Amino acid sequence: MNYYSTRDRERAHGCSLREAAMMGLAPDGGLFVPERIPQADIALADRLAGESYAALAGYLAGLFFGGDFDSQAVQRELDGLYDFPVPLRVVGRGCYTLELFHGPTCAFKDFGAGFMGRMTGLLGAADEKLVILTATSGDTGSAVAHGFHNVPGVEVVVLYPEGKISRLQECQMTTLGGNIHPLRVAGTFDDCQRLVKGLFADAKFRAGHRVSSANSINLLRWIPQAFYYFYGYCLWRQQTGGGRPVVVVPSGNYGNLSAGMLARRMGLPLGGFVAASNRNDVVPEFLRSGEYRPRPSVRTPANAMDVGAPSNFERMLWLCGGEPDALRDELEGFRCDDAMIRRTIDGLHRNYGYLSDPHSAIGYAASVACGKPGFYLSTAHPAKFGEVISPVTGAAVPLPPRLARLACLPRVSEPMAADLGALEQFVAGI
Repeated sequence: MNYYSTRDRERAHGCSLREAAMMGLAPDGGLFVPERIPQADIALADRLAGESYAALAGYLAGLFFGGDFDSQAVQRELDGLYDFPVPLRVVGRGCYTLELFHGPTCAFKDFGAGFMGRMTGLLGAADEKLVILTATSGDTGSAVAHGFHNVPGVEVVVLYPEGKISRLQECQMTTLGGNIHPLRVAGTFDDCQRLVKGLFADAKFRAGHRVSSANSINLLRWIPQAFYYFYGYCLWRQQTGGGRPVVVVPSGNYGNLSAGMLARRMGLPLGGFVAASNRNDVVPEFLRSGEYRPRPSVRTPANAMDVGAPSNFERMLWLCGGEPDALRDELEGFRCDDAMIRRTIDGLHRNYGYLSDPHSAIGYAASVACGKPGFYLSTAHPAKFGEVISPVTGAAVPLPPRLARLACLPRVSEPMAADLGALEQFVAGI
């Protein structure tokens, strides 16, 4: 299968998977998308989901990448990668949630970042030095760092906004060493994202350096996120007997939600989506008004969603044929302010004994407000946000062993101004 830029309406410049994955961002500034969206056999997907998440993911990956990878090699990689549970739980007032935080870095980003790390190795993309760049508002950086740690031939540069992520999120990026290079940027996530995009737009620099992105702009990060929508659907049907669930997605850069839209176009019978945001409500505002106004992000307790110019909005429009009204028909929007986030965290703990991280709490609040049958995505383990949760609930948040050990390790990162020249100089010196 070939891949094209969202801006290449004539499909004049197709790329192979290897080419698209290694470029990350298309040369015209667009995002890569597949030339066609394969259709899944839902009955087969349901049977494989009953075996394991890895079995289902292997089947769905084959629909896109069957011509690029040996299927047995892919399945071996996925069996080792997805060796953790992905439960659908009932929470609070009868809401269902798909918990996506039981992986190695305790966040949903493990699904896409881990997949990309394994597939990069199978593509032979690291036969010569490759620099992976990623901007993070919290969880992406740790998942990418873990997914690519010690992959031969790959150097990973992670840009995060200094002082605007949680302590544990920072620990997960700054304690690995080796081929992981964390940069704490004096600015916001939007500044970090702007630097990454600016470097990719610099054709002269890229001509002399082999660089790619591991943000959700990269299709090897984006596409596998569609797979857990299938798994959640199968579990929800099994537990409820219902049909066409509405999925509530805590949303920041919108790679997660646009992957759900991709799953729907693969034939998954979903009833629609709710884009659940914090005060950075660019997309919910668009859904209400029809006007898309990206702007500087503001800081909230749900920091991984502090994004004011979501990259994947372009993919969402592409999936709707470039028709803004079609996108508005498919999604509902929900905005959760800081006080509501804290009230929801407190209520879930006080009334039901359930600890929720701030992002997943937004998903729960949106599910209650939506009132439609379906489930919401829980995107991060509460232990990563103890500094938000404990003051609200008065309860200590126990750390899983894989997080507790990080507190004892030295943190190493480099300060950087929000300056493209400084970033390019750093990358050139790796």
